[in-house]
Amino acid sequence: MLDLVFWIVIFVIALAVLIKSAGWFTDNSEKIGLILGIPSFVVGVTIVSIGTSLPELVSSVLAAIKGSSDFVIGNVVGSNIANIFLILGIGAIISKKLIIDRDLIKVDLPIFMGSAFLLLLTIMDGSFSFIDALIMILGLFLYFLYSIKGHKDKTVIQKIVGEELNTKKDNKGLWKAILIVLVCCVLIFFSANYVVEATLSIANILGIGVGIIAISVVALGTSLPELVVTIIAAKKGKAELAIGNVLGSNIFNIFGVMGVPGLITTLSVSNFIMSTGIVVMLIASILLVFMSQDKEITKWEGYMLILCYFAFLVILYNAL
Repeated sequence: MLDLVFWIVIFVIALAVLIKSAGWFTDNSEKIGLILGIPSFVVGVTIVSIGTSLPELVSSVLAAIKGSSDFVIGNVVGSNIANIFLILGIGAIISKKLIIDRDLIKVDLPIFMGSAFLLLLTIMDGSFSFIDALIMILGLFLYFLYSIKGHKDKTVIQKIVGEELNTKKDNKGLWKAILIVLVCCVLIFFSANYVVEATLSIANILGIGVGIIAISVVALGTSLPELVVTIIAAKKGKAELAIGNVLGSNIFNIFGVMGVPGLITTLSVSNFIMSTGIVVMLIASILLVFMSQDKEITKWEGYMLILCYFAFLVILYNAL
């Protein structure tokens, strides 16, 4: 019992440090990019999109090194489910109505659905190989290329919180930002390592699969940055940013968070992920596409999304 409490405390502390340091990393990386004169739209579609998914990426890479395939795939699938059902649902309720931009429906949604079905195709044989990982990395490269080319007309991309970054040449500010980024890299590495270690230990003590913990608790925890961004965007009436954040995060999770660990080792896919996790993720993805056809997601649809997430948790509970 004491061992379980110990590892739960370690998990909570490590996850909190991971999320906070990832946020600092993203903020200061933005500052470095803009101070050095990198176009703001490039900073926005690369650093910001990667930053919110950094907890998933680093923890999954370390899990792959430790040989825990279930952690990697469970984290990706669980995060995508939480992003759609829970985070987008909360965003719709807060804003009362999320108006969807036409460009998201024309390009981002098809890429989003394509990435979900691509994940299904690559794991249907029960494993995720080096070749599968290369396909995902290529998809990530093409998505970043589209993001930069497709949004280059937006000459200013503000932070979600609505603050303007000072882009003047500021050597003192530059070196301070670089120092913070370096410190954050160390914090992210060690905190992610303890998140993985705690998850494996808790699963072992409770005698349940690592995948179930990863697809629920870990996935929800590492999705907190997306939740914060979506809530702030919804409160400010920036529906496009709220929805775009979820779509971009899900696409990056599949292409990047699956792709990078897959380059390290072949990932085996458990029966639970194939029979339940990937099925629920595809249902969530298809449901979002259907909801988007009238270019809005109402608060009542938001309530339904949250109910779907609770139903998913019930499924997980029955799987224990």
